[in-house]
Amino acid sequence: MMIQNKRKIASTLFVLISVLCFAQELPPPGPPPPVGFPIDGGVLIGACIALFYGTKKLLKNNN
Repeated sequence: MMIQNKRKIASTLFVLISVLCFAQELPPPGPPPPVGFPIDGGVLIGACIALFYGTKKLLKNNN
């Protein structure tokens, strides 16, 4: 197959897939989160634990 034919087929498939993606319905939105709901409750603690664990592994592998 010639390169031009491959490009035409690839372009056509790309356009058809793009149209199919826009044709689908979106699900209904969920309820809003409760007021005052903390999204970052344990993120800082988890990051500190991960940093400690990574440092411990690095020091153990170097010895």
